[in-house]
Amino acid sequence: MAKKGKAKNTVNKAKHTKLLNRKKAKLKKEQETRKERLKEISKMKTSKNENF
Repeated sequence: MAKKGKAKNTVNKAKHTKLLNRKKAKLKKEQETRKERLKEISKMKTSKNENF
C-alpha cells in the first residue's frame, strides 16, 4: 500500500537546495570582489611605478 499524505523529503530538499544556492552565490560574489580588489591594487602599483 502506498503511503497517504505529502511526499516525505520534498520540504527538506527544497530548503537544502535553497541554502546551497545561497552559499554558491555568496562565494561567487566574494570571488568577484576579490578580483576587483586585485585589479585596483595592480592599478595602484602601476600608477606608482609610472610616477617615479
